[in-house]
Amino acid sequence: MTDFRFSESAPTSAYDFIVVGAGSAGCVLANRLSANGRYRVLLLEAGPKDHNPWIHVPIGYGKLFDDRSVNWAYESEPEPHVDNRRIFTPRGKVLGGSSSINGLVYIRGQPRDYDDWAIPGWRFNDLLPYFIKSECQGRDELRRGAIPMHGTDGPLHVEDLPDRHELCDAFIDAAVANGVPRNDDFNGPSQEGTGYYQATIHRGRRSSAAVAYLKPTRSRANLRVEVNAHATRILFEHNRAVGIEYHKRGKTQQAHGRQIIVAGGAFNTPQLLQLSGIGPESLLQEHGIPIVHPVAQIGEGLQDHYYVRTIWQCNRPVTINDALGTPWNRVKTAATWALRRRGPMTVSAGYAAAFVRTRAELSQPDAQFYFINFSSSQKPGQLDPFSGFSCSVSQLQSESRGHVHIRSNDPFQPPAIQYNFLSTHEDRRVMVDGLKQLKTIVTSAPLNQYIERQVAPAPEVKTDDEWLAYCRAVGGTVYHPVATCHMGTSEQAPLDPQLRLRGIDNLRVVDASIMPAVISGNTNAAVIAIAEKAADMILADTR
Repeated sequence: MTDFRFSESAPTSAYDFIVVGAGSAGCVLANRLSANGRYRVLLLEAGPKDHNPWIHVPIGYGKLFDDRSVNWAYESEPEPHVDNRRIFTPRGKVLGGSSSINGLVYIRGQPRDYDDWAIPGWRFNDLLPYFIKSECQGRDELRRGAIPMHGTDGPLHVEDLPDRHELCDAFIDAAVANGVPRNDDFNGPSQEGTGYYQATIHRGRRSSAAVAYLKPTRSRANLRVEVNAHATRILFEHNRAVGIEYHKRGKTQQAHGRQIIVAGGAFNTPQLLQLSGIGPESLLQEHGIPIVHPVAQIGEGLQDHYYVRTIWQCNRPVTINDALGTPWNRVKTAATWALRRRGPMTVSAGYAAAFVRTRAELSQPDAQFYFINFSSSQKPGQLDPFSGFSCSVSQLQSESRGHVHIRSNDPFQPPAIQYNFLSTHEDRRVMVDGLKQLKTIVTSAPLNQYIERQVAPAPEVKTDDEWLAYCRAVGGTVYHPVATCHMGTSEQAPLDPQLRLRGIDNLRVVDASIMPAVISGNTNAAVIAIAEKAADMILADTR
């Protein structure tokens, strides 16, 4: 865990950089911008230190899923295309942000994702050096033969999960039997195929952005970290950002800086900008916020991956449900982790995987399958009382777009989140075809030899309409929100390719919100690479 000399009083002089948000991007920025010792850096985090012990146990994400001490625990507005359900939306509110509570899966996406952004300096080959720079891959992992695409000296540990599992092996073999190629490195030359996930894990413990990037900076006198400091407003002089107002211990405080960098994520970044008078003019007027600079696209364009689970009862006691099902088994499992850093407590939110094309004519995978050797029919973190495993589908290149809007001028009120999941025909098609393809794999040898019964959906679900109804009834986010403050070459894009907010001096955004579109897979690796590149750009401009 990170352990700083945290400040208890308000800063009294200007900083060179103020970074708002100590999530994945904010931790990278704090490290890189303070590294040469020349610049004074202030990092503000609304949540606490990362002292909760479940943060550092890989499978602890289940315990943190709705723990409001480290989690914003947002909820969407009623979603019109998924039975008007509200979608629960966890986001990290702690040092490390969502990298401290997420499922640890490490996926870069497909090169075409970045190339299709069509922004100079942001193609995949432009970002690859920053993926490499961030990574610390172990020697065993690099035996795959993709060494040129991976790094060994970066802060972020990326490793294979310590153990293989017979259910995962059976899933991979069943996928191969159905024409999915074997792939031992989803972050190598090709994403397509089936194999084991890698995770941000080191010696059986979570490698969060806080552990990887903040922990090494503890002795730097030029870096100040403020926790439990909720940013409420950006301060301006005319069209220039000059500081941050924030709330800590019941008091409103201010910090002033030469450059302000907002790194609050796809929800909190547009919320802070809108509260500060930057956003859609009609929205700001509705809530009585003085307009500093009208930007129609702030908070618009939200994208995320939709996610639907299928659940299966296993006919042998080899699942995590069994390993944690009785007090004695829980003691044995905990001891295995404490003494050897092995066993079920080292499992990430995805264990085995497949990246597949739902139509043969496609040129790239359009669906991601997650296989995990536990099941939780009611909610994540609450295991079923029977031996069970889960297989899930997520669309990769989502089309549906939503928005993030403030509800009022109260900075402590959660933003209104609207995903608009399944609002396009293609999104619905991919999910239905993906679920049917996944069921074919699960019910094929050798995985079918482990099945006692199909729990969800009911075995009677067979037609496309029935599968779509199941998608609407049970699906949700897989926690990859992006694009609410996107960069682009058009003047309509809120940010330019240097991540500067158009129309305002000394204000940048660096987090998942800057992506023009969601990438094909989990987003944490991409956010860290984006922040690495942004730090280089910011330092170059400052020099």
